[in-house]
Amino acid sequence: MMNEVSLTRLYMLRAMYLLVVVGLSLTLWPDVLSAKKAFSAWEFFRGVETSMMAAFWLLCLVGIRYPLQLLPILLWELLWKTVWLIAVPLPLWMNGTLDEKLLPNVFAIGAVILVYAVIPWSYVYRHYIKKQGDQWRTAK
Repeated sequence: MMNEVSLTRLYMLRAMYLLVVVGLSLTLWPDVLSAKKAFSAWEFFRGVETSMMAAFWLLCLVGIRYPLQLLPILLWELLWKTVWLIAVPLPLWMNGTLDEKLLPNVFAIGAVILVYAVIPWSYVYRHYIKKQGDQWRTAK
């Protein structure tokens, strides 16, 4: 259906993808493109993280054109950030040991609230929960 999601919501999704693209362009790509910071010089997990974020950047770039088709990538962002906020800073905050050095990360990752706001939740429900899944085997 063409009008399943309002044009306003589609623009909000596009703005979210654009925000990610611009943000990662400023924070991620300078490290990737820097001559003094080659992938081989990074620790293993830093290289994995950077590669995953570069792929995420590319998918968000495509999401500007196809906001609904790339919705799972925003759901992935929403889920990993929510898990991190619940698993890492929340317990530290609850027992009074949240380190101030962690706060910039908490605020940056806490911006996931914007993703919650732009997701067309009724579309997600209809297409990822209520809709019958793809078949698992050939019909007899």
